[in-house]
Amino acid sequence: MILTPLVCLVIATLAPSVYSQTINYDLEHNATSIVGTWSSGSKNVMTGPNFANPANVSFNYPKTTGISYSFSQDGFYEIARYRFIGNGTTPTCITGVIGWVHGNYVLNSNGSITMVPLGDGYQQIQDPCAAVSNFLEDYNITETYKEWRIFQDPTTGYKLHLFQFDGAPLAPMFQISTTPNMLPTQLLRNIPVTTEEAGNGVKKPSRRSLKEKSNDAAASHHLALGLALSAGMVTLSIVSLLL
Repeated sequence: MILTPLVCLVIATLAPSVYSQTINYDLEHNATSIVGTWSSGSKNVMTGPNFANPANVSFNYPKTTGISYSFSQDGFYEIARYRFIGNGTTPTCITGVIGWVHGNYVLNSNGSITMVPLGDGYQQIQDPCAAVSNFLEDYNITETYKEWRIFQDPTTGYKLHLFQFDGAPLAPMFQISTTPNMLPTQLLRNIPVTTEEAGNGVKKPSRRSLKEKSNDAAASHHLALGLALSAGMVTLSIVSLLL
């Protein structure tokens, strides 16, 4: 069938505009709403009161690494992260990072997500090869995720895929609850509110040695244990290659 220019114009007029509407929830893109709590891997990392305590800027350390995101119906989000970052040049210099942040999110009409922090987020970093090996810092970066998708796995249920500003995927997260498990959606510690716009990079914040914290021994122990285990795995891998 040959379509005349007039017919094409009529069809284009009747077709819905993707950029002027909210994202459709369908099996090919989003099988369910993003609202709720999501967690990756073994699901030991979870947003909410069992992960972070902003009042004294501390963490309850999960058994394993991972990420967790929560989204509320009224536009609030919370993120819990616990991860190790390898060093290809010096395998023993593994950096441990644990962090918490919350704020407001917007589902943009182009399929992206913008997350703007409230200003009281923070993270702890341990790098055995750095001049300051263990410190706390504020974390208040406006994060942009290029796209997001939700699929329904026949075994594990709904699974959330987030893609960072540069298209790099995060670890897939599984739906834990349709009700978000979050700390109160307000400022939870008194600090000057300054946010930075970035992709999903690392800011250059003011740092504070953990020696100023009363719980520094416990914090150092948890991260050091994780780093030691990771370093041990690297050593075993090298030995196995040499044998």
